This record gives sequence, structure tokens and C-alpha cells, in this order.
Amino acid sequence: MGHVNNTVYFRYMEQTRIGWFGAMGFSPDPGGEGPLIINAHCTFVRQLEYPGTVICEHFVGTIGNSSFETKVTMRRSDAPQAIYAEGGAKVVWVDFLKQKSRRLPQFVREAIVVPRLG
Repeated sequence: MGHVNNTVYFRYMEQTRIGWFGAMGFSPDPGGEGPLIINAHCTFVRQLEYPGTVICEHFVGTIGNSSFETKVTMRRSDAPQAIYAEGGAKVVWVDFLKQKSRRLPQFVREAIVVPRLG
């Protein structure tokens, strides 16, 4: 039908988040600890048509004791002023062996908190 299927939007967000995790040094360690997604959401603002290039921007939202929110906006490279979709996920830091959440490590907090100017 010439459009991107709704499930693909979640793939775009996932790939953006995984790339960000890697860049920040948050890769999950199955024998240790790391980030785990407990929910994901997406609001479809405009229809993404195929073919095209999607630009995803990743942001950190609310930070809690053991979790933080991520947000993603999706735009087309040929219409960068328009948001086509926006969504995100809640990330919980977990001990994978114990299957329990853990307090966000200090290195994670330092990496995701952007200093405010002024």
C-alpha cells in the first residue's frame, strides 16, 4: 500500500535505542546487569510512505531510582520539519540473574543527565 507498517515504527525506535545504549556503554550483560524495556508506545502522527529515509532523534525523559523514560521522534529526511511519529519506552536497570530491578548505577546517571545551562 506504499506505507510503512505500524510494527516497523517500533523497529525504528528499537534500533535507535540499541544504538544509543551501545554509544553510552549500556550494553546488556546476560550474566550481569543492564537495561531492559518494560513498555513501549508510539503515536502515529503522519503516514510514513515507502521508500524514504527516516531520521530518528532520541531523548531521555523522566529519571527514577531504577528506571528512565526514553523518547523518540521520527521525521523524513525530505521533510525534516514534520514529525511523522513519536514514541518511547520505559527502561529499567536489572540484575538479569536475579531477575530484579536495581538502582541505576552512577555511570548511567552521569551519562543520561544533561547539565542545564543558566
